[in-house]
Amino acid sequence: MKKFLFILLLTHTCFPQADLYHKISQMIMVGFSGKTLTDTVILNDLQTRGVGSVILFSGNIESPTQLNQLTTQLHSLSLTPLFIAIDQEGGRIARLRETNGYTATYSAYQIGTIFNDESINRTWASLMAGWLKDAEINLNLAPVADVNINPESPAIGYLDRSFSNIPDTVYNHCNWFIDEFHQKNILNCLKHFPGHGSATTDSHLGFTDITNTWADSELIPYIKLIQNGYDDFIMSGHLFNAEIDSVYPASLSNKTLTGLLRDSLGFDGLIITDGMFMGAISNNYTFDEAVELAINAGNDILLYTTNKLSGKSLVDSVVGIVMNKISEGKITEQRINESYNRIILKKQQLTNVNQNNSEFLPDEFELVNYPNPFNAQTNIVVRIPVDGNLSIKIFNIVGEEVAEIMNDFTSAGTYKFSFNADKLSSGIYFIRMKMQNKIITHKAVLLK
Repeated sequence: MKKFLFILLLTHTCFPQADLYHKISQMIMVGFSGKTLTDTVILNDLQTRGVGSVILFSGNIESPTQLNQLTTQLHSLSLTPLFIAIDQEGGRIARLRETNGYTATYSAYQIGTIFNDESINRTWASLMAGWLKDAEINLNLAPVADVNINPESPAIGYLDRSFSNIPDTVYNHCNWFIDEFHQKNILNCLKHFPGHGSATTDSHLGFTDITNTWADSELIPYIKLIQNGYDDFIMSGHLFNAEIDSVYPASLSNKTLTGLLRDSLGFDGLIITDGMFMGAISNNYTFDEAVELAINAGNDILLYTTNKLSGKSLVDSVVGIVMNKISEGKITEQRINESYNRIILKKQQLTNVNQNNSEFLPDEFELVNYPNPFNAQTNIVVRIPVDGNLSIKIFNIVGEEVAEIMNDFTSAGTYKFSFNADKLSSGIYFIRMKMQNKIITHKAVLLK
């Protein structure tokens, strides 16, 4: 009767290997609509499909209180540690701002070019890092490491997103910014590799060629930060540079991400794509092609601003595409395992720190199953706030034990078990969880 298909701990550094479906799910970041979690698609993405990351936009945020409630739900519903990301660069690109209960912030250009002062940078960065910490957001898709070569570059210079036109100044300000966020246990993401600051067009809108405008000096902030030990995230830009790869833009280029960023520059953190629905990609590649190329290029996480594709789960669609590509020999399981292991390692680092503060430990005992009613298979989720021997058994309506799911010493945390009832007949069953003096019984209905 026992069947453990997928078990991951929420708060501990022991991450048993997931099945292939859930490994691929960890490689996906999605956005979703609304300020509350009422959409069944995102709920299932978190609870069943095991999506690894979500990104929040202004449309998800109304006030600090509402944001905290939302992120608390996200963390509690996810069965693995969840990356919750946001773009909080400062200035125009700031999801937390005066319109939703925060305050206006300086832009990177003001900080790095007008002020160019370490103490001002640190005060500014510390303020925003504090907002993210209070909101339980653990990944800031910032700072911008682009060098301001073209002040009129529509996606960077024009929006005051670059610190400076001097590479070393960009490095300094990125370094101070990152340090302030690290002090609050928040990860960062440098963007947009290999450099968007010289571009004359916007990759949000379409093909962006930097071949004749890009300079090697745009790599300096990345080189110096990596040499200084930076290993959080780097975002791959949808930027075509024929001098590096004459066929593919950086985000889909193995030469750029694996050859240059990993092998030459020595980066061993996580690589995440820029938005996969941006015009530079969606106007030039099919959805399936983009997924295959992005993974084979070396990206660990694919970023999508929505969690739906044709009204259905985008996560499920991407996982299906990748599994088909693996069966066809176009993507290898080794490539998936490389990214999965990097993702889990980074999540372990986050949760190790948080575990010391008990931030992710459940407050009380809980036992649920879904779907319920179920047909043959259901997921059993338990949350336990203390260490001890955990017993989970299933009984039929006359009190006979029909299955033992768990009976072993277990550390505090959240656990998910997949139970297959193929050999049981339709009817009412009771799931009983016992730990120390605590007993919880939950009714489940099997319909065949």
